[in-house]
Order: sequence, then C-alpha cells, then structure tokens
Amino acid sequence: MAGLKSMMVVLVVFTVASFQLHSTVAQTRHVVGDALGWTIPPNGEATYTTWASRQTFNVGDTLLFNFTTGLHNVAEISQAAYGPCSSTNTLSLNPTGPATVTLTRSGAHYFICTVVSHCQIGQKLTINVSPASTSTTSPLSPPSTIATPPSTFEQSPSGSPVPPPSSASSTLNTVAPFTFLATALAFYL
Repeated sequence: MAGLKSMMVVLVVFTVASFQLHSTVAQTRHVVGDALGWTIPPNGEATYTTWASRQTFNVGDTLLFNFTTGLHNVAEISQAAYGPCSSTNTLSLNPTGPATVTLTRSGAHYFICTVVSHCQIGQKLTINVSPASTSTTSPLSPPSTIATPPSTFEQSPSGSPVPPPSSASSTLNTVAPFTFLATALAFYL
C-alpha cells in the first residue's frame, strides 16, 4: 500500500510539472521598444530595428505595444506597404493602447503607426517570426502554401502594469525542483 501511495505522489508531481512546462515554454511576451514603448523614436527607424535585432520571435509569442490611445495606433501591413508607409490596405489595425499582438504565423511581419507622419519619421517595426518550437514527440509539419491570417490583436486593459517578458528558462527553473522532489520521494517512500 505504501508503494502505491508513493507512486501516486510521484505521478501527481510529474503531472503538475509537465503542465507548467507545456503551458509556457514557447511563449514570450515582448514589450516593443522596452521602456520607450511604441512612440515616435528618438533615433528614427533604427531604434526599433535595433530593438528587434536583440529579440527572438516565435509563433505563439506576443508583442505588447505600449502607447497612448489617440496619440498612436498600431497596424500590421504588407511588405509592399512598409517602405512607403502606406496604410490603405492594413491587415489589422488597433487604435487602442496598450495593444497585444499574438504572433500566429511564421515569417516577416510589418507594423506601423498610421497617425499623421509617424511612420515616415520612424515609428515602424519589422520582425521575423520563427515557427513555434516543438518538443521531440511532435514532428514539424511540412511548409504550407496556403495563405495564413495576419497576427491577432488582443486588447490589454488600459492603465494596467506591464509584466516583464517571460522566458522558457524561468519555466525550466521552476519545473526542475518538482522533478527533483518527485525523484527524491520515489526513493524515500
């Protein structure tokens, strides 16, 4: 009976650890521009280009655009519209800040502010999104030739504090003690 009880404890601990790992490994929240936020950048387009070059974007990650409603917005546009800052055919537009964008497809994504001439003076961002990381048990799916929808926007509550970016390494640091505990319990019970 004691052996069955210890096996149940080990099973419960492993289950909790695996749920925690599964729910957060491939999802990172990127605060666009970090402390600067989504605004007219002081160094023009280079500000957001430099910021993006320091990030790794994957499908499932989110972008948080911190801006004041009425002063800025964020639109996802096509590559052809990015250079000339054209907002005539936006893929999606969110005029309410702060705004959260979930990256739902891999490849290049282009974002601009469509207010007055903000894009022309540097309030624009291009990122490259990698496919979602997969575990060793789920194979990569073959590339698709079917068009995928643009990223989805989610409304963040106004005035709410912005949590720091999450990372997979912090999740692994949380799961490791559970794994150690389960192993120790299996030997001592």
